[in-house]
Amino acid sequence: MNSDDGNGKLIYLDHASTTPMRSEAFDAMLPFMRSHFGNPSSIHDVGQQARKAVDESREKISTLLGARSSEIVFTSGGTESDNAAIKGAAFAMKSYGNHIITTQIEHHAVLHSCQQLERFGYEVTYLPVNVHGMVDIEDVKNAIKPTTILISIMMANNEIGTIQPISEIVEEVNLKSEEIGHKIIVHSDAVQCVGTLPIDFKSIGIDMLSASAHKFQGPRGIGLLIIKRNTPFEPLLIGGGQERDRRSGTENVPGIVGMSKALELAVIEQNENNKKTIYLRNKIIFEILNSVENSYLNGDTHNRLPNNVSLCFDKVEGETILLGLNFAGIFASSGSACSSASIEPSHVLLAIGRSEELARSALRISLGATTEIEDIDYLVQILSGLIHKMRSMPIMAD
Repeated sequence: MNSDDGNGKLIYLDHASTTPMRSEAFDAMLPFMRSHFGNPSSIHDVGQQARKAVDESREKISTLLGARSSEIVFTSGGTESDNAAIKGAAFAMKSYGNHIITTQIEHHAVLHSCQQLERFGYEVTYLPVNVHGMVDIEDVKNAIKPTTILISIMMANNEIGTIQPISEIVEEVNLKSEEIGHKIIVHSDAVQCVGTLPIDFKSIGIDMLSASAHKFQGPRGIGLLIIKRNTPFEPLLIGGGQERDRRSGTENVPGIVGMSKALELAVIEQNENNKKTIYLRNKIIFEILNSVENSYLNGDTHNRLPNNVSLCFDKVEGETILLGLNFAGIFASSGSACSSASIEPSHVLLAIGRSEELARSALRISLGATTEIEDIDYLVQILSGLIHKMRSMPIMAD
């Protein structure tokens, strides 16, 4: 996104962290912040006006994502959806076992949920990934045992962009499930995929899917969890029984309406936007790897998100790169926005075999519908010059 505040060019390249909300989504929300303010649980006309908006949005979202409308559960965002999926499935399946399988590169909303469950007696296997961030299907199969009740593997990684073979994993899990004699629930964190990749919940075959509106130009504070019909699930939030007793609390009507509109437009424009972002993504990768010595691409070369570029550089600090880019009016990140304040190297980069030193040099560039080729030309010019300058500076003695 280009803008000019009077001081020069400003380029936003951190769409994996959050996206600017579309004007169409904002406009759709406004009536439900003002005149149509009713509680959807109220039986009077004002409440039923809100109920109608929620129901219509749920129906639209379910159609766009290939699910039943009754399978859509509205949440506050990706973190809640992941927490609800992991803990809701684990609690519901406790009588069948206590073993959970996930990967070492999941978002912290999944990893920390699993770690919390370990403190309550659950056993968790954290599968390794290869140098491209891809989980081995054989590793998934071999990790399953009679007490396995849940597998959570993200659809695409938020830091390095690698897309996992979820449908193939589901096929193998279902076969193993028949062998051990009970259902193994499969959840996928698709927060980085919904709105960017074609999603058909039914054909993918998973039991639960997490998404968040602000990743596809919708409002913050609203997301969803798709729970396949008849999937065992214990709700995290109980009270008024909203969302068919799966997530109590008065529905965020403006957020739901805004998410529905943003997703509708994202899906309509998906092919066109992806063609452009893939071209720009590949341009960045080619030009940086060829103009900056000892630079490395993180993630799979081909099976990666259309808008993701993750790079590491020898002999530089990632924080210094970000500050230099920021000074030039370019806004990017080092990895997950949820852990950007941490001084620890990325757990994802360590899992794919990067050294701690190299992991600390990480730069994530994530493109959006508003990114233009001149933005990328400027980025390449500034970034390559910045790294060369940083490497040429003398090291200060202590």
